[in-house]
Amino acid sequence: MTDAEPPSTDLPARPSAQGGDLLPEELRAWMLLLAATGAVEQELRALVKERLGVSHDEFLILCLLAEQPATGVRMTQIAELLGRPKTRLTYQIACLQHGGLVTRTPVPGDRRGIAVALTDKARTLLQEASGPLAGTVTSALARFVGPTQQQALRDLLLPDVFGGSRPQQDSPPLST
Repeated sequence: MTDAEPPSTDLPARPSAQGGDLLPEELRAWMLLLAATGAVEQELRALVKERLGVSHDEFLILCLLAEQPATGVRMTQIAELLGRPKTRLTYQIACLQHGGLVTRTPVPGDRRGIAVALTDKARTLLQEASGPLAGTVTSALARFVGPTQQQALRDLLLPDVFGGSRPQQDSPPLST
């Protein structure tokens, strides 16, 4: 491309699941998964802010806590599961606590451990917002993930990785 040529704007609407020999199937499928989740994330950002009054990263924390016991989850586990630095997580938890959405309590027998749990206010907000948020996810995936990409994502769950069968749908709660 010369300096006089504008950059091309005809990019594919969806990432291609058809690849050459450069990337193995697993990596190609993983990249498709990242592209799809990135597109869904963009769709959710404004709705999450409007419905819940929190950032997308804070929403991820609320969703993680919603699937855990009411007693809460250690902050270190949240940081590990979300891939967040502990200092960033501490700030986000403080924002959620200030908004009355989470509580922080010491972990019995561990003077440095802190458990985080949802408040009733957060549970109510999540229940009220879950329908529209789920609808946004469904419509975004329908727009961004075509049949070829769907097959590539299914292929990501390789039998040899999971001992000859698909992974379990329900994961056990995290220990506190």
